[in-house]
Amino acid sequence: MKIAIHHTSGSFSDRWIEYCKLNKIDYKIVNAYDNDIVEQVDECDVFMWHHNHTNYRDTLFAKQLLYSIQTAGKVVFPDFNSGWHFDDKVGQKYLFEVLNVPFVPSYAFYTKKEALLWISQTTFPKVFKLRGGAGASNVKLARTKKDAIRLTKKAFGGGFSQFDRLGHFKERYKRWRAGNDTFIGVLKGAARLVIPTEFARFHAPEKGYVYFQEFIPNNEFDIRVVVIGDRSFAIKRVCRDNDFRASGSGNIIYDQQEIDIRCISIAFDTNKKMKSQCVAFDFVFDSKNQPLIIEASYGFT
Repeated sequence: MKIAIHHTSGSFSDRWIEYCKLNKIDYKIVNAYDNDIVEQVDECDVFMWHHNHTNYRDTLFAKQLLYSIQTAGKVVFPDFNSGWHFDDKVGQKYLFEVLNVPFVPSYAFYTKKEALLWISQTTFPKVFKLRGGAGASNVKLARTKKDAIRLTKKAFGGGFSQFDRLGHFKERYKRWRAGNDTFIGVLKGAARLVIPTEFARFHAPEKGYVYFQEFIPNNEFDIRVVVIGDRSFAIKRVCRDNDFRASGSGNIIYDQQEIDIRCISIAFDTNKKMKSQCVAFDFVFDSKNQPLIIEASYGFT
């Protein structure tokens, strides 16, 4: 067996390479961005690429390349079942509905008229999200109908940048105040107010749909459960101060006693239906203390 690995420092591939060396597994480093990548992989049995949702090149073709190579009969990671819904909250809404698993009720609309009609009839607050983004980026709390109408009009107007400059700066400032970032980090956040990321520069504004989730109150943390085969591990992520978001807070509790075992059970059951090679589920708890999936991802920190 020979494994082709696209290597990016700081990603899963660091461990893949180390594992291959320790276990004397034949591997080669390939470059997924090369025009002849299919030829590079041809002599291998496996192709592995920890593609990243914040790399504009990866988002353009990573899934398509992986699925094409999988179609040719090779083993790939992530495979189709693991990766098609990656960084796609809208796609996950439909997936969880079809699988009939417990998840936070979610709503997607593709015309402004339908969205505004729903807003006029529903209750608030609601959580607004773009389909992509991690670490609580592109997530806002629509406290009132007025907030939701404003977000909807923007979604069907000029749209949203892939990078929230002001939100990024505020986040770095909060992390610095909490002792989780350096002042240099705050200065970098300030620089991003005028200098967009490469990802934002190469991607058009996100628009043409609007997506909301129910706001589940009184959650001071979420539970992340990762399932890989017949094993799992879990962490408790505490929300930011005066914020409903836990993802990306950096405040993590590694204590088995803090993990609700029901989350583990739901994660295994859901992944049995999804057939993912590797998946992380994020959970919150409703008013009856029942665990609900927020979203899922094949890749994680």
